[in-house]
Amino acid sequence: MSQVFKAIFILIALFLLCAANLNAQQWTPEQKEVWKTVETYNDLAAKGNMDEFLSYFDDSYFGWDNESEFPSTKSDIVKWVNYWMKKGKVMVFTVTPARIWVNGNFAYVHYYYSQVYEDKDGKPFTESGRWTDILMKKNGKWVMVGDHGGKTSK
Repeated sequence: MSQVFKAIFILIALFLLCAANLNAQQWTPEQKEVWKTVETYNDLAAKGNMDEFLSYFDDSYFGWDNESEFPSTKSDIVKWVNYWMKKGKVMVFTVTPARIWVNGNFAYVHYYYSQVYEDKDGKPFTESGRWTDILMKKNGKWVMVGDHGGKTSK
């Protein structure tokens, strides 16, 4: 099975699996606002708009990728983002919410992601996993103060 066909199959399967979960939940206006923020910064990252993407990270950010040996600060994220952007680009991605909790100016979002990433030689790679983003509303904008997650093993 070709890599592209496999990637498309995985994306369709993930979408169908998560679509049932979406229909079962009713989001409050606050939850919808937080989810829109998560979709926005993931879209910015996928499009390669790193300056705007990084504007959603508060200076106090401290997060932990599954593959990292230790948590990262915002300055660490800037270094990694600049490194990965030179390696290729995201061709397609989806994010699907699992749970959204909001309490005043704080929120966390558990969600699934799937993406097809293409390296500089045009070779596609499929990755899927889950994240938890921790957000704080600051000056009217939801910003990330922490996160944890990454790709899941297959």
